[in-house]
Amino acid sequence: MMWVILIMVSMVFLAYANGANDNFKGVATLLGSHTLSHQHALILATITTLAGSLTAAFFATELAKAFSGKGLVPLALVSTPEFMLAVMLGAALTVFVAAKFGVPISTTHSLIGGLVGAGFIAAGSGLNIDTLGKTYLIPLAVSPLIAVVVAAMIYFILSHIRKKININKSSCLCVGEKRLDIVVPQGASAMSMLSSLDIVVDDIENCKVKAIDVYDGNIIGFRVQKLVDAVHIISGAAVSFARGLHDTPKIVGVALAASAMDIGWVTFITAIAMALGGIFQSHKIAQTMSEDITDINHGQGLVANLVTSIMVIFASKWDVPVSTTHVSCGSIFGIGSVNGKTNCLIVRGIVLAWVLTLPIAASISAAAYMILI
Repeated sequence: MMWVILIMVSMVFLAYANGANDNFKGVATLLGSHTLSHQHALILATITTLAGSLTAAFFATELAKAFSGKGLVPLALVSTPEFMLAVMLGAALTVFVAAKFGVPISTTHSLIGGLVGAGFIAAGSGLNIDTLGKTYLIPLAVSPLIAVVVAAMIYFILSHIRKKININKSSCLCVGEKRLDIVVPQGASAMSMLSSLDIVVDDIENCKVKAIDVYDGNIIGFRVQKLVDAVHIISGAAVSFARGLHDTPKIVGVALAASAMDIGWVTFITAIAMALGGIFQSHKIAQTMSEDITDINHGQGLVANLVTSIMVIFASKWDVPVSTTHVSCGSIFGIGSVNGKTNCLIVRGIVLAWVLTLPIAASISAAAYMILI
């Protein structure tokens, strides 16, 4: 009974850390392009991720099996509570700390590191290196590269088509009151605040942030900008749904492997913990992905989200353990390579974090396993 409780607690911690690091990734472009406010983007991400998580109980059971460790470590080890507890602790601590520092890393990658670290201590040469490479590492390495190339190509093509059909970009003008604070000598009778006319290029909600281009023209009787925004919001919902669908089975699979708990209840608890992590701990990840990697406009955000949602949904269907983080960041990297506004320092830091994720998670899980046995 004690092991079941410990596994449940560590599973909730892992799910909470996953939500903190991952929940905002599907809607980061909506915030970055100012299509939605932070609050509305977070609400959209929470609801759609929750829906994807609950759906996973019916449609992603094979992916859950893949992350139970079967095929990577000896079968007898998979059902050992000490082993699975160490795996979850290694992954959860790695992801949670990264979220606290605003570094978007992969829960998938962290779980693999946990399996490898504890598996090496427990099984030694029994660790299946071929399975590690073919089943896990190759999809994780290739998927962000595909996302970079596909996002860059699609945006380049769509941008060319937009210009050909005379849909132009323009900026709107905001006129409002600006208040100026004035420092006056103590005891002097003067106003401490003056008002002046302030003119900013942007829509009124974003005047204090930065200028965002909007699209002119109409298609089949609808304003292009409204169509782009609508599809962008739908794509953000699709990415968040796909993330819930793809990530929940990985966490559930590890927990179920070491216990006889019902998959329905485990999935429900995991989904709730992921949602709470996103609500309370995702603000730094939101800043990194929506603002720090690259400036992004409405059309660019739409393309990045479409590429991410399509790749992750098909990966879930084919039970390929790709990382939503790698794919979504790869899509944004691709957009940045086209618009020439990539913050290379931030990108290098993220990629370095990806490289270090597996060994860090492996080290923590190995240490945890040695303590638990």
